[in-house]
Amino acid sequence: MFSNKNKDAPPAPPAMAVPQAPAKRTRPLSAPSIISADMVISGALRSTGDIQIDGRVEGDVRSIGLTIGDKAEVQGEVWAEDVTVRGKVVGRIMARKILLAATSHVEGDILHETLAVETGAFFEGNCRHSDNPLGDDKPGDGRSDNRNPPLQASAPAAPAGLFAPLNPVAT
Repeated sequence: MFSNKNKDAPPAPPAMAVPQAPAKRTRPLSAPSIISADMVISGALRSTGDIQIDGRVEGDVRSIGLTIGDKAEVQGEVWAEDVTVRGKVVGRIMARKILLAATSHVEGDILHETLAVETGAFFEGNCRHSDNPLGDDKPGDGRSDNRNPPLQASAPAAPAGLFAPLNPVAT
């Protein structure tokens, strides 16, 4: 009833090896570190896990996963695998995956692999895609990746004479 009609069929060829993507950091199975709404931190935060910020951080934040709550504020550079912004960030964000929620307010440049922006989000700055936004360099250490040069915080000065009047008045 369920017999194979081609009993003499040759065996299937061996499966081809599929190249694997480079290993990304994995999240630990622990709970995130939480900066509560009544807390103000002045200084850098570093974690090998997830951080949830509901208060205020005046300094750089580096972690695997980062959630910035609705009433939270970060003034400094953000560097993480996965960032969700619901509050305010004033500074550069570098991450593989970034979500700017409808309640977010971001003033600074963004370097990302994947970026999602919800309707209502505020973003003022430059954003740029990168296949490796985290690179091998550490934020603020002065080194740079030639493929991903550091973003400039302000526009370069205009060349002299660029804004000169078209019809100068002879005196």
